[in-house]
Amino acid sequence: MASKSSTFPLTIVFTNLFKGFPKLLLTNVIFAVPFAVFFGIFYAINTLSGLNSNFILLLTIIPLFPFYSGVVQVSAHISQGRLDVSVFQNFVAAVKDNFLRFFIHGIVAYLAVFFSYWSISLYARLGGQNWIFFVLLAISIIIAVFFLFMFFYIPSMTVTFDISMKNIYKNSFLMSFGELKHNIIAVFGLVLLFAICTTVVICCSASAVAIMIATIFLALFIIPSVAAFIINSAVYKRMYVMIVDNSAQSRNVDKKMSEKRSELADRKNKNKPVTPDIEELKKLEIDESADMEEYIYFNGRMMKRKTVLKLKQEALENDKEKK
Repeated sequence: MASKSSTFPLTIVFTNLFKGFPKLLLTNVIFAVPFAVFFGIFYAINTLSGLNSNFILLLTIIPLFPFYSGVVQVSAHISQGRLDVSVFQNFVAAVKDNFLRFFIHGIVAYLAVFFSYWSISLYARLGGQNWIFFVLLAISIIIAVFFLFMFFYIPSMTVTFDISMKNIYKNSFLMSFGELKHNIIAVFGLVLLFAICTTVVICCSASAVAIMIATIFLALFIIPSVAAFIINSAVYKRMYVMIVDNSAQSRNVDKKMSEKRSELADRKNKNKPVTPDIEELKKLEIDESADMEEYIYFNGRMMKRKTVLKLKQEALENDKEKK
């Protein structure tokens, strides 16, 4: 049998997609609840106010984005072949751990969509009056595309690494330029998904009700997690290696993550309580002579060695005070 490394990458992607599809579907079912609630609220505001503006409906992005962190985390696991992921547990943990950061990402995403749509629409309309506006239109489209590329990385980087917001946006900006190949692959995958969904809707064109049902079904139960899966399949590994800095460290961290998951699974099966974080910190052995900027796995995410060391020292000091 061929090893995983010798398998054609696209084969691995489709294998992970088909095997993980039930869990992606469940992820969408969970995500559909806040989606429906927030969209309903802004739809009511838009209708009752008489504004009838798409930008009012798009405000849904801001409060909904923290829940998208759950979609990103589950789809990232599945895209990397970790098909034993617990959907509900990972979804809730991601939302809880990243709520504020993703709320800020939601504001940034809304502003990016707002200004991209506004500028592209304006310059396309004015282009007939003066050719210079077509130049501004081209610039606006390029900026919009790079906003899109940045948001390929921002969500996944946030749920995976314990790094500052400044570094999240800086690294995502650099990768939007530096990883063009993988970004284009992600775009191609999203276009393919859009084409399939469009085909399904067209097949229902005989009935307006059928079109509405198909559109709602695809928007709520297929597109969010599958789109996130496609993006992570294209960009996650490159992002991971670049943040950790080299492939050797990446393999070492993967091994630690696998061992941690196995340990937690064994404890659960034996009905043993999981050791509290403070006890984990006290038992944790950290090499203080190593690079303090290196990432190590602790408490469910990647953290800098100096950060974990600081947490351990604080835990030991608090323990001494109690005694």
